[in-house]
Amino acid sequence: MLAHITVNNFAIVKSLDLELSSGMTTITGETGAGKSIAIDALGLCLGDRAEASMVRQGEEKADVSALFLLENNLNATRWLQENELVDGDECIVRRIITKEGRSRGYINGNPVPASQLKTLGQRLINIHGQHQHHHLMKSEYQLAMLDQYAGHQGLLNKTKLAYQTWRQADNALQQLIQSSQDNEAQKQLLQYQIKELTELSLAENEFSQLEDDHKRLSNSGHLASTCEQVINNLYESDDVNALQLLQSARSSLQELASIDSELASLPTMLDDAIIQVEEANNELRCYLDKIEVNPEQIRFVEERYSAVMSVARKHNVAPEELFAHHQQLLKEFESLDCSEEKLQIRADEVQLHKQSFITQAEKLSKSRLRYAKELNSKITKSMHELSMERAKFEITFITDSENHLSSLGIDTVIFQVSTNPGQPIQPIAKVASGGELSRISLAIQVITAQKADTPSLIFDEVDVGISGPTAAVVGKMLRTLGNSTQVMCVTHLPQVAGCGHQQLFVSKQTKAGKTETKMHNLDQNQRINELARLLGGSEITDSTLANAKELLVAA
Repeated sequence: MLAHITVNNFAIVKSLDLELSSGMTTITGETGAGKSIAIDALGLCLGDRAEASMVRQGEEKADVSALFLLENNLNATRWLQENELVDGDECIVRRIITKEGRSRGYINGNPVPASQLKTLGQRLINIHGQHQHHHLMKSEYQLAMLDQYAGHQGLLNKTKLAYQTWRQADNALQQLIQSSQDNEAQKQLLQYQIKELTELSLAENEFSQLEDDHKRLSNSGHLASTCEQVINNLYESDDVNALQLLQSARSSLQELASIDSELASLPTMLDDAIIQVEEANNELRCYLDKIEVNPEQIRFVEERYSAVMSVARKHNVAPEELFAHHQQLLKEFESLDCSEEKLQIRADEVQLHKQSFITQAEKLSKSRLRYAKELNSKITKSMHELSMERAKFEITFITDSENHLSSLGIDTVIFQVSTNPGQPIQPIAKVASGGELSRISLAIQVITAQKADTPSLIFDEVDVGISGPTAAVVGKMLRTLGNSTQVMCVTHLPQVAGCGHQQLFVSKQTKAGKTETKMHNLDQNQRINELARLLGGSEITDSTLANAKELLVAA
């Protein structure tokens, strides 16, 4: 619950420091005194839009903070834990706005964006504004009220997820269809390129071997003649060859070595050289014997090599990269391949996702229908208590799984009433007067609030258009709600104000050309005087004081 709120330099509030209690707290004051300012400040603290005009004239910044007790508020505690912002059983929320309009938010001292303040705020407190009954005429608001009462958040989440899954699959299908149409020309180009490469049928690493073969065969004559010349110089020349020269040198060194032992190792070194020459000669002879000038083979390699080079130039890639290029084109074509069969498979998947969504939405519809019947009975009874003795309330469903599909399901709900005997039941907007609409709205808000997860509720002049005995009923309804939930109610009705477990008074003073709003708790005598003022206006008489005491005793 909300335990403490501090407001500094907000609008016409200079300084405000309030301790709040459980039960029902009523807030009263003269018209224009600023009874709703504390609620506006609290809304700002919990993520509402910040504006520079909110800063008190002449001040540098506005500062609002609120202390919430988290006992039994598992929803807020879990959120704080998930976001690593928890700090014991209390939560302090703070918002600062500069006169330039910049704002900073804090949760338990940690800087956070306004979006997180708003998300947490929805788990801490529920504010019902003074114009809430106008929203009641909107179908989407009516559906939200029913869902809040039903409390089937799990069904709502599953329906939303199923809807998103279906829509994403359908969007992907539409993109595939569009892509199929847009890429037809690209497919034709790829088909031509792939056909050419497929006909070439170049194997992986084939070009490297082909390049070696081409170089060798095109130079076979030069290889043969040069090998023969080297063999002749090394071994076979009749005039002189390397082998003869080495053998002659070895004989001479052997003779010298017999004279001087320092030359003894040289003949052996030349023996090694003679062996190397003989081996080189044998290797060259074998190689030369394998050289075969085959015109057919030369022609084949020449043609294959030329074909590969030609295709590589056409595709603007290096010939050694041609195989990889072919594989890449095949992958691109596959990605563009939107055959009828493939489109049909995707369409079938979309249909399955849609049916899954409808199945989930139908479960949600059944839950809504069940709680709608319960709500019909409770709201009708509450309307009778609010001086609409012959009224009837009914929630009408329009379930359309063909044309009305959204993340909220397949239902449209219409809140309908009949306020007088013999009057047909019709949508609220067509039947209810302003006062009736206020009473119906209040009945719905009080009943649905009993099912809300938030432990604190604020009603900002929701009793507009209500007076007399009906006001007393409203006060009792809110007090009963306050027995289980913290309720704060801004009101101008003494019958409602007197039902509060405690009462705050708002006053406005002007000093030295500056206006300031203040708020403080009233003791028993002060409450009697304030209720008397609400009953009799500016003149407080013994009669109005007596009536005020009776209101407090009755409450």
